[in-house]
Amino acid sequence: MPVFEHTDIQLHYERSGEGSPLLLIAGMMSDSASWAPLIPLLEPHFDVIRPDNRTAGRTTPWNAPVCIDRVADDCAALISHLCAGSAHVMGHSLGGMIGMRLAKRHTAAVETLTLAAAAPLRLERNVALFKTLLAIRQSNAAPDLWLRSLFPWLFAPAFFEASGAIEQAAAASLAYPFAQSIEAMALQIESLDGYTPDMISDLGCPVQAILGQNDLLMPTALAKAALDATPVHMIEGAGHSIHWDAPDAVAEQLIQFIAQSEERFA
Repeated sequence: MPVFEHTDIQLHYERSGEGSPLLLIAGMMSDSASWAPLIPLLEPHFDVIRPDNRTAGRTTPWNAPVCIDRVADDCAALISHLCAGSAHVMGHSLGGMIGMRLAKRHTAAVETLTLAAAAPLRLERNVALFKTLLAIRQSNAAPDLWLRSLFPWLFAPAFFEASGAIEQAAAASLAYPFAQSIEAMALQIESLDGYTPDMISDLGCPVQAILGQNDLLMPTALAKAALDATPVHMIEGAGHSIHWDAPDAVAEQLIQFIAQSEERFA
């Protein structure tokens, strides 16, 4: 089990593939396993590194101090430890916020940054949603109720048309042995609540955004306005879990963006 001993944590990460280093930063309530649909598509092109953020997965202790800056610093230290000083980075949702902070605080560590279902935005509605989901988990409600309440915000409408999809997804989430605990979820929500968006102009690397047309958590109109002149690639039919709804389209755009960047600076 690969573990990086860093300051006050044991940072678990997964690593596979060959090529230029690519760091994938997971979003809320997610860890390295959340990238599963993309991994076979990216491994032929990249050395794919997937850490478990503080409060998530197999990184310990689960209650280590957490904020966006700390997780960004963890990512920078992991890049320094595993790579030749820098890596391409893609972050999903909260992972995109972490990626922006990483590029701002550790400019030399980030070759390119891809924001997947992310933008320099902090929406009070989303913070309220996660706090409500946490309250459902803390109540005496059925264990899968909070997940069933979350899924419409994550997945595109097509997901719900498949017979048994909701039940299967809920069962798989509950059975996952490294699922985030209620207490760890509360800490992560606090870190989101304290987030102040970064300016895209402050990031010292090429940046692109990949957005889902049906994303409810990151509405496309608000995201595009916040992204200003950043190239935005819209994926039709995809929701917030864009790499689950449309892994092929996400991988294709990411591979193309990095290839163009490496050609430009060769």
